[in-house]
Amino acid sequence: MRWLYLLIIFLFVPLSGCAINQIPETYRVQTQGPYTLDTGDVLRVSVYGDAELSTVYQVDDNGAISFPLVGPIQVRGQTTQVAAARITAALASGFMRNPNVAVEIATYRPFFIQGEVSNSGQFPYVYGMSARAAISTAGGFSDTANRERVLVYRAQGSQMTKGTVGLDFPIQPGDTIVVMDRWI
Repeated sequence: MRWLYLLIIFLFVPLSGCAINQIPETYRVQTQGPYTLDTGDVLRVSVYGDAELSTVYQVDDNGAISFPLVGPIQVRGQTTQVAAARITAALASGFMRNPNVAVEIATYRPFFIQGEVSNSGQFPYVYGMSARAAISTAGGFSDTANRERVLVYRAQGSQMTKGTVGLDFPIQPGDTIVVMDRWI
């Protein structure tokens, strides 16, 4: 009878250690405030009452959109609400009376993926995309890929940051994802 108790203890002690050291399967979505515009974003601008000005505009390399009548308007680092306010102010200064402008994102700037995937390159971003979804977009893992973690490069202001993250980490437009090979 005493051997039975000892056997049970020796079986459950290692199992209890496994329960404590589990890695969470989901990660909290990191909120970084509202989305800010940058080069490569395509904006849908609607000017109430003027169908010719209501169209799509791409943010250029200088971080501006070239808007008819008023010229380039800087939108890099701004939200869509601020961009709408800037266009409204530019149109109100001598071109239109009480303009009503709305700005929304038609297409996000792309993300990039390289390394141990079937197809490296540039791909369109979909809102709420995770690293796992980005890898699927690139055709999936290669045979030698690390299937647990990836390296993400992200521009923050004027600096580039990098971090090793899990596959459920949320990516953002403009991120570069590197899928490393696994060590056997």
